[in-house]
Amino acid sequence: MSILSTEKHEQFRLKVRDFAEKEIAPLAAELDEHETFSVELSKKMGQAGLYGIDLPTEFGGQGLDTLSYIIAVEELARVDSSQAATMAAHNSLGLAPIYNFGTDAQRQKYVPQLTSGDALWAFGLTEVTAGSDAQGVQSIAQDNGDHWLVNGNKRYITNGSNELMIGTTVLAVSNEENGKKRFSTILVDRESEGFETKRMYGKMMWRASDTAELTFKDIKVAKDQLLGKKDKGLGQMLKTLDSGRLSIAAMGLGLAQGAFEMAMDYAKKREQFGKKISQYQVTSFKLADMALKLELARNTLYNACALKDAGKPFGKEAAMAKLYCSDIAKEISDEAVQIFSGQGLLKSSAIERFYRDQRILQIGEGTSEILRIVISKHLGIE
Repeated sequence: MSILSTEKHEQFRLKVRDFAEKEIAPLAAELDEHETFSVELSKKMGQAGLYGIDLPTEFGGQGLDTLSYIIAVEELARVDSSQAATMAAHNSLGLAPIYNFGTDAQRQKYVPQLTSGDALWAFGLTEVTAGSDAQGVQSIAQDNGDHWLVNGNKRYITNGSNELMIGTTVLAVSNEENGKKRFSTILVDRESEGFETKRMYGKMMWRASDTAELTFKDIKVAKDQLLGKKDKGLGQMLKTLDSGRLSIAAMGLGLAQGAFEMAMDYAKKREQFGKKISQYQVTSFKLADMALKLELARNTLYNACALKDAGKPFGKEAAMAKLYCSDIAKEISDEAVQIFSGQGLLKSSAIERFYRDQRILQIGEGTSEILRIVISKHLGIE
């Protein structure tokens, strides 16, 4: 327990942990093996109050703080990163931009159904030419007077193709002056003519989450579907990513916690040369280092959450938390496999899935290389 979390936070943690262990854990291995996105589990997460945790109750949210949301992501990732990814992407990238930048009408139209578990929303940023370089986006939102005409392609979009997905926020070029692009974010309903989506299979990680390619062909979108102000979409996206990095950090922290607990349990049971392997210094020191990294990661992440909830700048701290938590997820899962030895290389062992799932954390929501650039700029290094 961190000094930054209260008894109320810890009670909420236990509630989410109970849900994760009872509803998700028994299905995680099978869903991963068959690359199955579970509509049932996604609905249950909404019904359990895991969508819109930090949104007001009048919109179907829980009215809790950022730390509560981050603890929920952490607890799901402790059991299964695929379901944590579904929940985190829907909250941070789906719900949050609509609530933070949307009009009252847009909020009323979308947010209540997106907090209930009946529907999911995606966020379309990444393209072949745009990843770390968000300004490489080539999708176009053309202003045609009484409507927008949207064309383009997106890829690696979480929650982008499943049957619960009802639409996506699209970052697109809306203006270009003197060779400089301006971007807007447009809310595009899935039922729109010209909207095509295709699930991407064959992933190494998050195999039970829905990752998709989206295609927009001459989609006519009403003018009132503009999210925020015209040509201000890039700034909205960057603010969204700052908050999104907290959830990816939470996924790293939760995965690392789960890997540590599995390694600890195995080390206390496994015998070699007449002793439990936990009794050998080489193993006990590995476990001690894991515990140290978890403590530092949790305090770093929770501090960033506290800054956000206090209305203070948190971009640097969010980048640091995401960078460090993804690093320790890699290190702890790797050491856990080492403790499991040959057993850890089999799909029958959950640690094998954790080892695969951690790899995306150093890429999504800002690569580790980009995050170091972000941190450097906050330090005044240009």
